[in-house]
Amino acid sequence: MMCRLPKIRDLRAVLLLLLVGIFGSFLSINLVRGGEIQNISGYLADIPPAELFEGATGYGDQLENIPIIPVLKDADIVGYTFLNTDFVSAIGYSGKPIVVIIAMAKDGIVSAARLLDHAEPIILSGIPEQKIIDFIAGYNGIDIITLAQEKGGEPPPVDIVSGATVTVMVIDDSIKRAAVRAAAALGLRGLKSRSTTPRVKKSLVPGETTTEDWQTLVGDGSVRRLHISVGNVNKAFETQGNAKAIGRPEKGVDEETYIDLYAASLAIPSIALSLLGEREYANLQKKLKPDQQAFLIMGSGRYSFRGSGYVRGGIFDRIQVVQSGEAFRFTDRGYKNLGRVATEGAPDFKEVALFRTPKGAIFDPTEPWQLQLLLQRAIGALEKVFVAADLDYQLPAKYVKTKTPPAPVTTSSQIDNLEDIAASNALWQRIWKQKIPEITILVAAIVLLTALFFVQNQIVQRRVLTDRIRIGFLIFTLFFIGFYAQAQLSVVNILVFANALLSGFQWQFFLMEPLIFILWCSVAVSLIFWGRGAFCGWLCPFGALQELTNKLAKLVGIKQITVPWWLHERLWPIKYIIFLALLGLSVYSLHLAETLAEIEPFRTSIILRFMRGWPYLMFVFSLLFAGLFIERFFCRYLCPLGAALAIPGKLAMFNWLKRYNNCGDPCHKCAQECMVQAIDPRGNINPNECLNCLHCQQLYYDQDACPVVIHALAKSRKMGASIKVSDIGEDPLYRKPRRLNETRGID
Repeated sequence: MMCRLPKIRDLRAVLLLLLVGIFGSFLSINLVRGGEIQNISGYLADIPPAELFEGATGYGDQLENIPIIPVLKDADIVGYTFLNTDFVSAIGYSGKPIVVIIAMAKDGIVSAARLLDHAEPIILSGIPEQKIIDFIAGYNGIDIITLAQEKGGEPPPVDIVSGATVTVMVIDDSIKRAAVRAAAALGLRGLKSRSTTPRVKKSLVPGETTTEDWQTLVGDGSVRRLHISVGNVNKAFETQGNAKAIGRPEKGVDEETYIDLYAASLAIPSIALSLLGEREYANLQKKLKPDQQAFLIMGSGRYSFRGSGYVRGGIFDRIQVVQSGEAFRFTDRGYKNLGRVATEGAPDFKEVALFRTPKGAIFDPTEPWQLQLLLQRAIGALEKVFVAADLDYQLPAKYVKTKTPPAPVTTSSQIDNLEDIAASNALWQRIWKQKIPEITILVAAIVLLTALFFVQNQIVQRRVLTDRIRIGFLIFTLFFIGFYAQAQLSVVNILVFANALLSGFQWQFFLMEPLIFILWCSVAVSLIFWGRGAFCGWLCPFGALQELTNKLAKLVGIKQITVPWWLHERLWPIKYIIFLALLGLSVYSLHLAETLAEIEPFRTSIILRFMRGWPYLMFVFSLLFAGLFIERFFCRYLCPLGAALAIPGKLAMFNWLKRYNNCGDPCHKCAQECMVQAIDPRGNINPNECLNCLHCQQLYYDQDACPVVIHALAKSRKMGASIKVSDIGEDPLYRKPRRLNETRGID
């Protein structure tokens, strides 16, 4: 039950405790990060060489025209060091670069990797900075060039940080791509630096549709072979050095065939017709889509190139096609098992498989490619080790026409920029695929909430059902959107967006957080229909936490404090002042604004689940404590995100909340029970403060609580008429149409 207090000593005590919490929390804020980014020489001044390479004694001079510095042991070069940001874009969630120094040996092995600088609100993503530092250190000892060239959407090579999203994925992607570009600039591992000289254009020469025998196809290179003996595979695992694998050699004589593998590109009609036969060739032409390619893989021996993994997962995990550093694997959707090869004189193969390229695969049949075969050996009940073998393939020269185009206008830096954009697109698409279950659940919840608002007049007439729906949705918001998915919107999102508009907007950056992106899209739409209330009242995890704890407080009998109206409306501007101050400060220093955005308790309570230092916890608990007595205390007076949403929320085009003409004069029932006191003494609903909890709409139809409804029903019974509760609001005697927040004169 609400109680009015003529004296506000209790309120002063709550506010004093809150201010102490705020002051204590900001004592621990670190303002060091996010300084001006230095060049590599500036960073190395504070890093001893021995921390990058064991036994290193110094640094050499920066290479000419390349931002790479050799690391020396006495007078010998033991490796090289460089910044990821000197080779690729590494823009993180803050819109600023995440700077990582990488030390790489001559063989492409990472010797050390260290986080140097960033402007990331890392804790906003649920990742303590030390975990990011440990994550980057996990690249030590990794063959980063091989890892980067394999690609294909594999996860990082180290234990990924729990709850990681944009920051971790950007770091992983930038380390891989920077390592490849640096290695190409140095000429390591046979890589060559990009050239802007004209590239030869190649096109296919289909030739006549004739058939050739097996000997001819193998002889001219239309069919290529990889033969691996038992001795070869045992030697490969010995070279790898895994003791368990070496201790389990393949049995048999060394000369015995382990696998005899053949591959052919079916881009040339005569090759395809010769290998498939007329009937199978005709079937293939019907199934091939534009720009899709086909391959025929044939094999004999004790080792299967198909394996059995595709039966369970739909992917052939033992083979992949690699071309120009890009790779793709075949799937069961593009696979057909053939009984034999139709070519005259062809061997009787144990396996013959027809594959089509999967969706999204990039492949040029005129360029060389490799069929990479993964040889596996079990070393335990569930543990295996692998070595790879390549079958090199290139179409015979007679099927490829070459032409040298004129010199291009595109520069090397422009190519780098295009590659960075392409890499960013691939990164956010990979993140979205990984979060399909969470995306599906969130979208379903938003659709359900939208449907609820559209049929709210029917739902609110059932008070018990409405209350259960609301409590259930708040629990979902707190535990799924908040604690599990960590999709708590923040004023930091707005600051970053505004900063991006000023410094170069890129959609790829915002798409890297799918759940955050979806929520913001729903907020943008809901502002037009319902104002800020749809998000603040239903989809904000911290708001849900406040409301649920307040309900528990009421349940145990804690009396609620009704803030005097004159004070209540004068406390409203605080959140707007906070938001405008943060927005203005973000133009000067985004990092400083993000740091001061700790006024939002979302990071501590929702993202980090209260696992933080005591000053932050004191701040959060003081807010929740105040919320036990004043429902949604933080939402009312301090939330900068709520203020930011309230400003465009004034553009709401529809009047969904119904009011009677007597609301506010003489009846104050709704105003007294509004959880955030968004209804003024004259009965007007302030849309800037309303959280769309629908409680006033429940009262609007309640024949036991609303005086207007009680009076109308009593009047109809006295006159012997029958009237529905839903019809009362249509009677001009009781309801006059007016827009939200429009001043109503008192009759």
